[in-house]
Formats: sequence, structure tokens, C-alpha cells
Amino acid sequence: MLIVSIVSTACSSSNTSEETASNEVLPEFLKDKPEEVQTIYANAAQNKELLENIPYYCGCGESTGDKNNYDCFIHENKRDGKVVWDDHGTKCGVCPEIAAQSVPDLESGKSIKQIRQSIDEKYKSGYAKPTPTPTPEV
Repeated sequence: MLIVSIVSTACSSSNTSEETASNEVLPEFLKDKPEEVQTIYANAAQNKELLENIPYYCGCGESTGDKNNYDCFIHENKRDGKVVWDDHGTKCGVCPEIAAQSVPDLESGKSIKQIRQSIDEKYKSGYAKPTPTPTPEV
């Protein structure tokens, strides 16, 4: 299991963002980050459907306008295939931790609904109110 330790900083709506050619090209702001953080970003980019169904519990949703865990890593997917990355996942401990648990759970065969239930249970106490991410049907 991947364990990530990132120093949390205050939430801000002025996150650093960077556009790249696709979700397979990681942003420059990750260049000096630990390999674990880069891996989480790469996995997040490849698991949009999963992470769009997972809320985050760091408390930044109200100030950033983010709606789910995917938004912590990718700000926008453009129609031309380009991706606008978000550096929130480099400044928060909770969001990468949630992604680092969710992706392997999906790979091990758990459904998105099961993963969501697990995340909601794990973070229901001692964390901020979750983003208002709809509960998946499946």
C-alpha cells in the first residue's frame, strides 16, 4: 500500500495550474516532487470516472470550487484532449491519500460504490465535511 506524507497548506482558490498535451504528460510542477506524488497524479489522470465519484475531506472544496477527488489533480479536461493540471494534490495530505487508496481498490476488483463507502467510512470523523459528490449508482 502506498503511503504519502505531504505537508498541508492553507486552501486557496489560486492554485497553480499547468496545461499539458494530454493526461499522460505530467505537469512541470511535479518535476521536483517525490516519485509517490508523481505516481498518484498519473493514476488520478487515468481514473477519472472513479475519482469523480469520490469526495474529498480536506475542507478546501468551498474555497476552490472543487467537487470531487479528481478535481484535486486535474482542473480541466479540454475538448482538444489537453489537460489543465491542478497542484492542490501537492499541497494537501488528505486528497492524495484518498486517491492512493481508491485506485488500488478499483484495480483489486472493488466497485466504485464499494470504494466510495470505504472512503466515506474512513473519513467520516476527524476530517472536514466532504465535498457534495453524488453517490454512485453502481
